[in-house]
Amino acid sequence: MAPDAPPVTELVPTEVGDARLTWHHRDRAQRGVLLLGHGAGGGIEAADLQAIAAGVDSVAVVLVEQPWRVAGKRLAPAPKTLDVGWLPVVAHVRAAVGESVPLFVGGRSAGARVACRTGAQSGAAGVVALAFPLHPPGKPERSRADELLGTGLPTLVVQAARDPFGAPSEFPQLPKRTHRLTGLDAGNHAFAVRKTETDVVPDVVRTVADWLQERIR
Repeated sequence: MAPDAPPVTELVPTEVGDARLTWHHRDRAQRGVLLLGHGAGGGIEAADLQAIAAGVDSVAVVLVEQPWRVAGKRLAPAPKTLDVGWLPVVAHVRAAVGESVPLFVGGRSAGARVACRTGAQSGAAGVVALAFPLHPPGKPERSRADELLGTGLPTLVVQAARDPFGAPSEFPQLPKRTHRLTGLDAGNHAFAVRKTETDVVPDVVRTVADWLQERIR
């Protein structure tokens, strides 16, 4: 068996600057593509994003760095600006792989919100929401559930047990026909666990991989 090709990067221009794409397993792109964005407090080096890129073996995975990160800025812009930096990336990948390939969008935290807000507009086949920030920490009254409920697409939510932005038990009833919420036994917003707990990142990878496999059969 030939070794996997190394990741390939490219820049995609948007109205708010260049976004950077890192393709993993691009040779699998004709089966499907999963685009994943990062959160507001970090980049694609997040443990769950890297593990999914390495561990999902059914589709190509593209890790997307928003223009503000590519430009070296420390603070994320407003949600509308994040959407402007995301949609051209999805369009670029769609043009590269063709209309017949199932394209899935997602991300962690703020990246999950972007994917939920823009998934239907971008023509995606589904949404992967990792560590969806249901509300700011300590402010459950400021719910962002509408973004999640309004995707109109098959949507997978993977949430850690101790996520201060919303534990699994805090989520509203999700549409059973389209949405699936997987609650993990441990972990915080970054899916990091305590020393006495078992790593949950492998569970994240397995959950995403199984959900994608169901969608592309």
